[in-house]
Amino acid sequence: MPFDIVCGIDSEQWNAPLLSEAVEFYLELKGHGRSKTFFRGAHRAKEYVIKVLGDRPISAYSSSDAGKFRDWLLDKGLTVVSSKRVFATIKSIINLTISEQGLNCTNNFSRTFMPDRDDVKQRKPIPIDQIKKVQQRCYDLDDEPRWLLALISDTGLRLSEAVGLAVSDINLDTPTPHIIVQPQPWRSLKTKSSHRKVPLVGASLWAAKKVIHNSNTPFAFPRYNDGELANANSASAALNKWLKPLVSEGCVVHSFRHSMRDRLRAVECPKEIIDQIGGWSSSDVGESYGEGFSLDNINKWLIKIIKS
Repeated sequence: MPFDIVCGIDSEQWNAPLLSEAVEFYLELKGHGRSKTFFRGAHRAKEYVIKVLGDRPISAYSSSDAGKFRDWLLDKGLTVVSSKRVFATIKSIINLTISEQGLNCTNNFSRTFMPDRDDVKQRKPIPIDQIKKVQQRCYDLDDEPRWLLALISDTGLRLSEAVGLAVSDINLDTPTPHIIVQPQPWRSLKTKSSHRKVPLVGASLWAAKKVIHNSNTPFAFPRYNDGELANANSASAALNKWLKPLVSEGCVVHSFRHSMRDRLRAVECPKEIIDQIGGWSSSDVGESYGEGFSLDNINKWLIKIIKS
C-alpha cells in the first residue's frame, strides 16, 4: 500500500518538500546577512530530525513523531532549554515553507509538549583566592590558552565572546584600554545587549597586551578561530581540563562570569553597570535607551574589584 495512504496523507500534502529541501529553502530566504551560527543551527536541527525520523516530506511528520523526537533529544542529554531551541528552529523552517509555498498541511512540531523542569546546571562562582591562583598560573605558563583564560577572568566575557575576538577588537592605545565585543562573521552574539565595550584591567589587560604583541593573524586567538568558526567548544574542553585541579569542584571556565557579578556586587557596583559589563539583559525597559555608562565610569568599578 502506498506510503501516503498508510499515513493518511493526501496527494497534495505528499508533494510537500522533504525536510532537507525545506531547510535549504528556509536558509535561502532567511540566511542573507546571518552568521554561520544561524546556518549551523538549522543544519544541526535538520540532522537530528533525519537521524530519528528520516528525511520525509514535511507534511509526513505526525504529532507522535514530534513527541518521539522530543524524547530522543532529552534522552540524548540535552536540557529542556536546548531541546526547545531545536524545536523552535524546526518549527520556523516548516512554518515558513508552508506559508511561502502555500501548502495545505499543518506543522506537527508546533504543539509538542515540553516538560517544565529546571535541568539547567547551576554553575558555581570561583572564590577570589582561587581566581588569583589561576591568574598567577596563567602568568607563569604565558601561552595562548592562558591568555584566553586570563582575559575572561577580569572581564566576565562569555568564552565564545572571547574566542571570537578579532585583534582589531582590542584597543590599548586609548586613555581607557578596552575590548569591543561585537558580531563577527565567525561568531555571533547571544543577545543585543552582548554588544558592548569592556575596559581592560588586571589579568585581562596583561592578556590583551600578550595577544597584541604576539599577533600574526587577524584573530586574537587563532588556535580556536580559523576565520570560519570560533570554536568555543574546543577551547572549553581544553581549559576546563587544565582548570579542574585548580578550582573547587563544579567550577568551570563559565564560572568566572558568575564570579564577576559577585565581585562587582561586593564593591557595591550599581546593578545597571554590572549588567553593562557582562552584557546581561536588563528587565528595565528604560535602560535600553541611551548609550549606557562611559568606559571611564565602568573602568573605575573594575579597578575596585582588582584592588579588593
